[in-house]
Amino acid sequence: MSNPTKPDWEALAARPDFAELLAAKKRFIIPCCAFFLIYYAALLYLVGWHPELMKKPLLGKINGAYLFALSQFAMAWGMAWIYMRKAAQLDRMAAAVIRDEKH
Repeated sequence: MSNPTKPDWEALAARPDFAELLAAKKRFIIPCCAFFLIYYAALLYLVGWHPELMKKPLLGKINGAYLFALSQFAMAWGMAWIYMRKAAQLDRMAAAVIRDEKH
């Protein structure tokens, strides 16, 4: 006996549009996470292995390390904005999958 308020998860998992939803999430989340981790680790790498480069003043007395560290705030906010836009699209896809499952 099926519950009308809960989706049939086994039936949903077998559907091609559900598989496409999961693939779309993976195509977005994995590259974003990789970019974020590489960008974050780049500061540690540059400060640790190239300190002379990072000590150079670039904007008045502000050096490359400070500018790179501050750029991480902008990058994080930018990625959050991009994620919000993509999440809305993925939510619409998920709603369509669930809506189609009920019919």
